[in-house]
Amino acid sequence: MTFSYAEMDALLYEELRLYHHPIAVTFLCTPEEVENYKRNNEFLEPVKPLTFCQWEIAARMQGKNVLGTAEKLACSSARIGFGWQKIDEQEIASHLKYCTDREQTIRFLESKPRLPANSVLAVAVGPLGKAVLPPSVVHMYCDSMQAYHLACDYMAATNTHPLPTQLLMSSSACGGSIWSWQNTAFNFCTPCSGSYNAGKTERGESNVFIPGARIEAVVKRLATRVHTASSSITRPGDCFPGSDICKNCPLIIFKKGTSCSNCPKTKQADKSQT
Repeated sequence: MTFSYAEMDALLYEELRLYHHPIAVTFLCTPEEVENYKRNNEFLEPVKPLTFCQWEIAARMQGKNVLGTAEKLACSSARIGFGWQKIDEQEIASHLKYCTDREQTIRFLESKPRLPANSVLAVAVGPLGKAVLPPSVVHMYCDSMQAYHLACDYMAATNTHPLPTQLLMSSSACGGSIWSWQNTAFNFCTPCSGSYNAGKTERGESNVFIPGARIEAVVKRLATRVHTASSSITRPGDCFPGSDICKNCPLIIFKKGTSCSNCPKTKQADKSQT
């Protein structure tokens, strides 16, 4: 059983009731990779410098491919993470509000995942269903129950337990993607202040990152569960993964309705059918 990227996108989107398309994040490291991407994709480029998570808006909400470069990236956290900028005084000043003092601020900034300087030439983001190159990471904006289902399927598919994750200051979408790619590992984190207060995460969604090398294994696990029972782990047999009805509660049950034979409306309906 193998899946195309389009089939993976559709299965994740429909069975987990995702709000947005899963995003294929692809780090392009050589001129050949950039040219290959350009030849095989219809893509957009930011007109003005934007943040990385703003690049992703077009992918997850509009189903479009975006090719971003250092010149079109406004977010310093992402620029530093992608190896396009060094930690400077301005970045230290912007992070002081999170930390107790300057020394801690610098230590925290230096501990964020970073790619080697200029090792990446461009970053492509687009809906997983349109991917023509293997994605480095698949990034999903989702609620906590959807994230739980993805985490469980990842743990089962990769025989991993418990599952560690990384939470970073002011670096959720960019830092989360970098860490997942560098470590070939699942990652989960909340939105950071930049992604939330700028209106880029409308519901305060959680972030789930799955390395591209392992996304098919996760989708296969989901497909197996759907075939066996349903997409829901919390209520097997229920097609809605976010159901919060207690499976052991004897009160919250439903059964097929029946008509009352003595009801005047039922008698009238029976007469009209004869």
